[in-house]
Formats: sequence, C-alpha cells, structure tokens
Amino acid sequence: MTAGPDGDPRPDTDATTRIPRVGAVDEDAPTGPIPVVPAASPPSDAGSTGPTRRIDPVEDEQPERGERSSPTLMEQMGGVQGIVASTVPVAVFVIVNLLFSLQPALIAAIAAGVVVAIVRVARRQALQPAVSGLVGVGVCAFIAYRTGEARGFYLPGLLYSAGLGLAFLVSIIVRWPLAGVIWHGINGHGQGWRRNPRMLAAYSWASALWVFVFAARLVVQGWLYNADEETWLGIARLAMGYPLVGVAIVGTVLLVRRAESSAKV
Repeated sequence: MTAGPDGDPRPDTDATTRIPRVGAVDEDAPTGPIPVVPAASPPSDAGSTGPTRRIDPVEDEQPERGERSSPTLMEQMGGVQGIVASTVPVAVFVIVNLLFSLQPALIAAIAAGVVVAIVRVARRQALQPAVSGLVGVGVCAFIAYRTGEARGFYLPGLLYSAGLGLAFLVSIIVRWPLAGVIWHGINGHGQGWRRNPRMLAAYSWASALWVFVFAARLVVQGWLYNADEETWLGIARLAMGYPLVGVAIVGTVLLVRRAESSAKV
C-alpha cells in the first residue's frame, strides 16, 4: 500500500492490476512460439459414420448438371420440317395423278418418300417423320393399287380425319381437351393447365375448332369420294390440308393467349 497526496491509502497497482505502458514488455508473459490451435470442425449429424457433405445453397437449388429433359412431342416429330416432310409424298401423288394417271402417281409418291428419307439421313435429321410418311403413302398406294382407283389413295385420310374428329369431340366431353394436351405436349410442359378454369375452357373451344376442321374434311371429301370425283378430291385434299390446319392453329393460339391474359388480371 502507498499513500496518496491526501494521505489516504492507495492500492499498489504494481502488485494487483498492472497496466502495461505502450512499448513496454511484460516480463511475466511466456516466451517462445505461439501454439496454433486447429479450428474445430463443424459438428456432424448424430449417428453418421460417413464423410459430411458440404451443403452449397446455390448448387442445391440448381438442377443436377448432365440431366437432360426428355424430348418434346414436337422434337420427336422432327419439328416443322419433319411435319412437312411427312406430307410431301401425298402432295406428289395428288399433283402427278392430276397431271398423268394412277400408276405414275403411285411410283412418284413412293419415290418422293424415299428421297425425303435419304435427304434427312444425309442431313442427320430425325428419320421418324420421313419413315412415317413413307409408311403412310405405302398404305395409301397399296389400297389404290388393289382397288384400281385413285380415290382409294384418299380413303385412309378420310378414316384418319373421322378418327381424329371423334377423339377431339370425346376429349371435350371428358374435360381433357386434346388441343391443350397436344399443345403442352409439343412444348414439353405439364398438364397443370387443367386446374385453371379459364385455360380449360379455352382449350375446349380450341378443340371444338379442330372438330370442325376434321368434320369439314370428312363431309366435303367424303362427298367427293362417293361421287367418284378423283380430280376434285385431290384438289380438296390439298386445299383442306395446310390451309385449314393453319387456320385452326391460329385460332387455338388466339384463344389460349386470351385465356392467359384474363388469368393474369
């Protein structure tokens, strides 16, 4: 103990609390290298025996790399070029039959199908559309050859239109409109649109539009088939092909976009 200026006892700071001065060396501090303490590893889950996996939030939120989604319906069909390629033999038959006769038309249609397949192989494109078109024209050519009439070539198309029209009609009744199923299948989307009443109604109207297209084909071409008007039947087959399909596609897009806009409001 030491005495302060006023005579009061004051604790000895050197004996109790020692305040080091700047630049002073503490004689009582240990000398030598400072030991390095390893950082503690993060605790692992109880009972785990294997190595702990580091969780990266950014990596975990992203889908695993290397995982490829399945091809869409449009990709399986070869895209727009594939759809066009599948109908080239039919168009060739119609034109050649109008200009010449049945036998040259059958040969030209089959040759066109083979050429389309060779071209797609050379370009390393999907072969399925060309094969489908070749098989289809082969069936049509076989029926026309067996019947000896050019109108026999159009009979499978009439049956095909009747089947599709009936399928679209039934899909509307069971509330699975094929316009929506096919549209989302082509784009690789799911079928969650059915939970939206506006989208369901829009695709139902679009499916009704496709029913009208197939019914129109069946009525007009069926009448020409029964009337044995081979020339006009071929013209109707071309005129009611892509033009009517284009109108139906435009109508479907307009109906769906209108429904999507209304759903966002």
